[in-house]
Amino acid sequence: EDQVNPKRCGHLDGKAVVDQDTAVQRIQAAAKARRDPDFVLMARTDIRAVDSLEATIERAQALVEAGADAIFPEAMKDLSEFEAVASALDVPVLANMTEFGKSELFTVQQLQDAGVSMVIYPVSAQRAAMGAVERLLDTIRQ
Repeated sequence: EDQVNPKRCGHLDGKAVVDQDTAVQRIQAAAKARRDPDFVLMARTDIRAVDSLEATIERAQALVEAGADAIFPEAMKDLSEFEAVASALDVPVLANMTEFGKSELFTVQQLQDAGVSMVIYPVSAQRAAMGAVERLLDTIRQ
């Protein structure tokens, strides 16, 4: 990841990222430390929150050159941004779909059509479970 510590959720405001040299060094160190050839090194970048799409693509390309096997560009603004990142890279791209996030919730098909290879739904199950808990508590109260 290329955020400054302490890290913030990718869909919250107020993030800061390290400079590109530091981000590249992080991935180079991880690639050098890899012991299992089947271990996939996913490089996440949050630079889109503080810079342009062009800077995001440049950062992603540098991270791939440093040894990343896949790229996780956080908080893309729309499908065209996912498509631009995926088109600029020769490695898989991951999309983070979270309710109430910076990115609109896209379908798997929409993301696949934009060139995205992987999708995560990091808190969807938790939100559904909490909805069930709220309904249960409302029933108990009634």
